[in-house]
Amino acid sequence: MLNNLKILDFTTLLPGPFGTLLLADLGADIVHISRPNKAAIPLDSYLQRNKKSIVADLKDSKTVEKLKSLVKEYDIIIEQFRPGVMERLGLGYEALKEINPSIIYCSITGYGQTGPYRNRAGHDINYVALAGIPSHSGSQNSGPPNLGVQIADIAGGSLHAAVAILAAVNNRHVTGEGQHLDISMTDCAVTLNAVAAASYFEDGTVPKPESTALNGGGFYGYYETADGRYLSIGSLEPAFRKALCEAIGKPELLPLSFSDKEQDIMTFKELLADTILLKTLDEWLQIFEQVDACVEPVLTFDEVEKHPHFVERGLIVEVENENGELQKQIACPIKSNNFTPQYKHTDSLTINSILNQLTI
Repeated sequence: MLNNLKILDFTTLLPGPFGTLLLADLGADIVHISRPNKAAIPLDSYLQRNKKSIVADLKDSKTVEKLKSLVKEYDIIIEQFRPGVMERLGLGYEALKEINPSIIYCSITGYGQTGPYRNRAGHDINYVALAGIPSHSGSQNSGPPNLGVQIADIAGGSLHAAVAILAAVNNRHVTGEGQHLDISMTDCAVTLNAVAAASYFEDGTVPKPESTALNGGGFYGYYETADGRYLSIGSLEPAFRKALCEAIGKPELLPLSFSDKEQDIMTFKELLADTILLKTLDEWLQIFEQVDACVEPVLTFDEVEKHPHFVERGLIVEVENENGELQKQIACPIKSNNFTPQYKHTDSLTINSILNQLTI
């Protein structure tokens, strides 16, 4: 679907490479620029899937000039250095715009190209913290949770960068103009407060942990089973709530769950927790298998891999690595009736070999 896009990818770590992975899986021609002597990590073979790769010393002026030649055709740039670094290397937006005026240049940083934090170091936990997300997550007793996924890196950086690039491509198709995209992972993380922010701007109430129906203030949440596993219970709507109470053998609790009194809701939550503790996860799964109540198990990742829904959806694929061995990876999650992603390992090339392939 995106085989008309040619992208030079200067990014490292997770945000940029995950964003360009999405574009590569959808057919974009992506050349990833890797620094010399970079230590390989297991994540690389997944993040660099379906991309070409060249090793380049960006401090070498001759190498930089060759990379500039690529910009005549690889007219989408994505980079993840701190503000000013690409300019010092001679690869900033203004320099490359001189070579190709319609270039699309996407910069991903922690805090953006402007502002007092523009040069500040940070990681996902810092960006999410400044965005306020942990302040209304977790519990009042245990405090903010440590999450198992990188919210600002992926939901903030990767996904917003991919959307912004595609929007810029559409704009260029209409106007012929390129542009510089400034993606701040922290800015984008702030937007993930959509529900909490709407309420705050409406009545001024600062969101706190366990204060709303969706963050622990109600019964919506996780419940431990007899064998130390967990069920997720999201039975908010009346029909689902009725099905929940009947499935756990406590139909008499239904009126309590609809009470407007905070104490009644907390009582319902406590009784629900006590009831879920009486059976193992497998016992509850057998009960809820035929009950549509918005109740699902918290799966471990080995269970995710084998789950029949994900197996049917083809969410795990085997990709041949550079040694010819098959390696399991998460598939492209985007389904289409006229495009099927093809998976291959990173194609390592030289700058000269790519220059020789240019059509200009």
